[in-house]
Amino acid sequence: MKDYMKIFFISLGLFLVAFIVIPIASMILSENPVKIAHTALENEVITAISVSIYCALVATLIALIFGVPLSYVLARYDFYGKGFIEAIIDVPVVIPHTVSGIALLTVFAPRGLLGPMFNKIGLVFVDSMPGIIIAMLFVSVPFMINSVREGFESVDPKLEKVARTLGASSFKTFFTITLPLTIRNIAVGCIMTWARAISEFGAVIVLAYYPMIAPTLIYDRFVNFGLNSARPVAVVLILICLAVFIIMRALIGEKR
Repeated sequence: MKDYMKIFFISLGLFLVAFIVIPIASMILSENPVKIAHTALENEVITAISVSIYCALVATLIALIFGVPLSYVLARYDFYGKGFIEAIIDVPVVIPHTVSGIALLTVFAPRGLLGPMFNKIGLVFVDSMPGIIIAMLFVSVPFMINSVREGFESVDPKLEKVARTLGASSFKTFFTITLPLTIRNIAVGCIMTWARAISEFGAVIVLAYYPMIAPTLIYDRFVNFGLNSARPVAVVLILICLAVFIIMRALIGEKR
């Protein structure tokens, strides 16, 4: 007897997969490989992609350093206002990213809330790499926190209690018991944070149009020179991101 529900669900799923795959594949296959290679060797393209990768990595590192402790607190402790904090963490996901950029500009502009303080120590966020980094961090950090929090929640608290009763300190218990059991969630959080950061455009363009990251360069070429000029850069960026994403996912799969 045929399982019609299974067939129906698979059909709907394949439709969604095709909706994602067809535009990406069409864009890649529509470009001449020679033109793609030539574009990849342009100094402007190399610089933009390098800035994108570097800033996304820095944003991911910052999210990791500050996100892991916060994720542990949210996973292990109940306190007044916890629900509010969890909601606040998800706000960058639901608001338009241009709004995120304007919010950051209000705070970190030279005449903003914190801008003058940072200017005194020579740290400028408008049209600079630090501005790109904080814009990427703002929109991507929820992915780190939520992924790592799920990992900590999956670790049985009894394991930590046993380690503590055997004389291990709270820090030793965390680094020898809890953290290793959460490493896969941390790795997934890093991948998703990096992927979200490197693809960010709306918040970055408001705060730091220059130096150009890859999405900004694609937009700039599209506005000034049209689709034929922007598409090769888009193909180069997506090929690099897909390669990195596939490699990192494969490494995570091997550690299961």
